[in-house]
Amino acid sequence: MNIWGITGTNGKTTTTWVLAELLRAAGRKCGYVTTVEVDTGSRRFSTGYTTPPLKVLKDIFAEMEQNGMTDCVMEVSSHAIHQRRFGDTVFAGGAFTNLTEDHLDYHKTMEAYFDAKLDFARIIASQGNPSPSAGRWELPPYAVCLDGGMGDEMYEAAGTLPLNVLPVTRRRPGFNLSELKLAGDYNSSNVLLAAALAEAAGVEHDVIQSAIPLLRPRWGRLEEVETASKARVFVDYAHTDDALRNVLSTVKKVTSGKVWSVFGAGGDRDPMKRPLMGKAAAETADVLVVTSDNPRSEEPESIISQITAGIGETRFIVEPDRRKAIFYALSNAGAGDTVVVCGKGHETTQEVKGVKYPFDDREVCREFC
Repeated sequence: MNIWGITGTNGKTTTTWVLAELLRAAGRKCGYVTTVEVDTGSRRFSTGYTTPPLKVLKDIFAEMEQNGMTDCVMEVSSHAIHQRRFGDTVFAGGAFTNLTEDHLDYHKTMEAYFDAKLDFARIIASQGNPSPSAGRWELPPYAVCLDGGMGDEMYEAAGTLPLNVLPVTRRRPGFNLSELKLAGDYNSSNVLLAAALAEAAGVEHDVIQSAIPLLRPRWGRLEEVETASKARVFVDYAHTDDALRNVLSTVKKVTSGKVWSVFGAGGDRDPMKRPLMGKAAAETADVLVVTSDNPRSEEPESIISQITAGIGETRFIVEPDRRKAIFYALSNAGAGDTVVVCGKGHETTQEVKGVKYPFDDREVCREFC
């Protein structure tokens, strides 16, 4: 079974799912391991991890192999790389989406965070067992997106390793994305990255091109929700400053009125990104409703104050109760406006003081009346 690993700050889940779809379009039996769910070919379930612990991962691989899977695409987090959570798993190739500030509570510095991501390329390079084919040596493919943060730096660093490094950029797309239903430049980059790795994995160019228009938004990634609000409503997983800026900028291009952003930041996670998230939202949305995300052991008001420190003069409303915050935006947004509820995306619970309560942004939006 070929195992393909996708790493980066943002876009891992979408890129993983898209690559699986492209491999399936070529008739291959492909499973996946994502933050949202695992698909082994016989069942779908959530592990609660982006990259599960080794014992869980090995059980997943064994089930996939029993189901005759030829390929598996998996998200590989920086924590998993640093902890070698995937053990001795051999990767057929990989991809890097981007790197922006996140997880500095764990990695401490951006340099260390970047090195963890680069280490994944090193691991794939060290696992390679080149064999002569058609008069040349085959190297494991490693696709690098040049459109996002630290893309050029990763391309240069990975280029020093025994890898077939594939530069990917919207500036030279290689595929026609005019019929792509996934909105936003960042999604175009995700699809092109998956397409480059799929082609390196042996999928024909025409097969990939034919599959691209069939892709649809899912899993709380700029997922539109039907509500009783006068405004259009989307739910998105954006929980970093870069992701907020990308998704809100995308929505702004198709909004005639105001863009409303309902967002917070998770507790017990990198606090340094909180004011950056406030700044990013202020620069791209018209009205901000700052609320609670998953506060975990922290007080929501403390997290919110760190977010609002970065907002500046842009109008904002503070409502720590997330349900009330969502309802406020849906009640006050008018025709022509767009409301984007950010941070939780696919998640179905909210964690407060060690207890996980049922909470799905999409369902809460649908309950509004």
